[in-house]
Amino acid sequence: MKSWIYLSIGLLSFLALSTAQAGGDAAAGKAKSASCAACHGVDGNSINPEWPKLAGQHEGYLVKQLFYFGHGERDNPTMKGMVANLSEQDAMDIAAYYASQTATIGAADPEQVMFGERIYRAGNPDSGVAPCMGCHGPNGAGNPAANYPALRGQHAKYVENQMHGFASGNRVNENAKKMMQILAARMTNREISAVATYIQGLH
Repeated sequence: MKSWIYLSIGLLSFLALSTAQAGGDAAAGKAKSASCAACHGVDGNSINPEWPKLAGQHEGYLVKQLFYFGHGERDNPTMKGMVANLSEQDAMDIAAYYASQTATIGAADPEQVMFGERIYRAGNPDSGVAPCMGCHGPNGAGNPAANYPALRGQHAKYVENQMHGFASGNRVNENAKKMMQILAARMTNREISAVATYIQGLH
């Protein structure tokens, strides 16, 4: 509990820093991430499509998610237990290690890729769905300054699960306007599935 109080305080100042200034030690993070490897892979490229790839993700975003798991904003008993004893420095080091790795890229479903690309790049004006690339970039690299995550190569199943989580309100984010919840709720199942598989092959 004490460590998470320190992390809560430190996170506010940490998120104001750029990735280059984050202060995480990737070498130390590699050793500290040993217990993460069973689910996320040694280099952050998970094999199970329901578990996210962490390789190449932005440091600030990863630290923020660890904070959310620790405090219950993201409800996952396994992750809450995993982060319970992490200090602020531990979280930054682990994030720095995964950020230094390269995400593997999967393949998009050829039957859905064109539709997924259209939604990702142009959205759906008729239903008020904004293009994903507006925040996550044309190649899915994200925006570290704004803490918008990299999506390129992420497992389609994981992306799909998170989108449904946003749409149902079971997953939240810190944005006061609840941008992802609003957008995901406007998307059809077909749009979510197509975007998810497009992201899996995006690079």
